[in-house]
Amino acid sequence: MELSDLIGLDCVVPALKATSKKQALQELAAAASPRCGVHEREIFDVLLERERLGTTGVGKGVAIPHGKLADLDQLYGVFARLAQPIDFEAIDDQPVDLVFLLLAPESAGADHLKALARISRLFRDDTICAKLRGASRAEALYALLTEPVASHAA
Repeated sequence: MELSDLIGLDCVVPALKATSKKQALQELAAAASPRCGVHEREIFDVLLERERLGTTGVGKGVAIPHGKLADLDQLYGVFARLAQPIDFEAIDDQPVDLVFLLLAPESAGADHLKALARISRLFRDDTICAKLRGASRAEALYALLTEPVASHAA
């Protein structure tokens, strides 16, 4: 699965202005709503519910909030680079500035997990994270996010 299957250029936010985790989730829900056709309040509620189970701040300044919604027919993603890092209650207690929101249909078991794994692999790459932090235009961020994964097979 490639990230270009999940995200379009219209779902890349190069300088999201948020001062709290809750505000960041609200802004991400608002950005996702027109793309996936689900009301932003419904998206926000699902994201808050997921955060109550445990933070989606995975460390190194990265968060991957996610949730499942009955009204979706496919996976959707939104990427945001925050204008200023915020406390996301991340597992390493570091502020977050790179956020990838993933929304999935309730029926998307393995696909949801595969997408989370793909996103997680991307953000474990310190070089990619540094490039994302250095890019200021949506087009550049989108290009970095959707670069095909290089094969390591011999």
